[in-house]
Amino acid sequence: MPEAELLRRLGGDAIEQTYLESEPGSTARIRKRSGHGAVTLTYTVKRRVGAISAEEDERTVDAGEYAELYLRREEGTHTVMKTRYVLPYRGHELEIDVYPEWKTVAVMEAELSAEDEEVELPPEISVIREISGDRTLSNHALSRRMPDEGELLQQR
Repeated sequence: MPEAELLRRLGGDAIEQTYLESEPGSTARIRKRSGHGAVTLTYTVKRRVGAISAEEDERTVDAGEYAELYLRREEGTHTVMKTRYVLPYRGHELEIDVYPEWKTVAVMEAELSAEDEEVELPPEISVIREISGDRTLSNHALSRRMPDEGELLQQR
């Protein structure tokens, strides 16, 4: 089954993610997630604890607090828009993020219990390159600069 068909079958959630001014060593964001008949607003603070590991404190917020937090947007960033698809596969949840700026490239993430844990991918997924630890493609980095798709394909 082609990848596009797989995503259509999964159905995705629309996500708007905005980065906020935060303390050194941490990243704060607000997220609006719409899908499956519901809208969820969250506030999250992440702290790096390893090369590809982070601790996350997340809580649900109401519309008023979301609007107040939005006013603390980090200067020089824009809200990242994406559609997230979640694919359960062999004991993992694979999160596939599709950005409207890219037509053939997406980013996939798997939550691991340890940094060296192996993840098997379904045969429908084509990997262009491994980006674990590549901070230039983190959502925070993408809020500052969204690279051109051609640029990504050249970096294989």
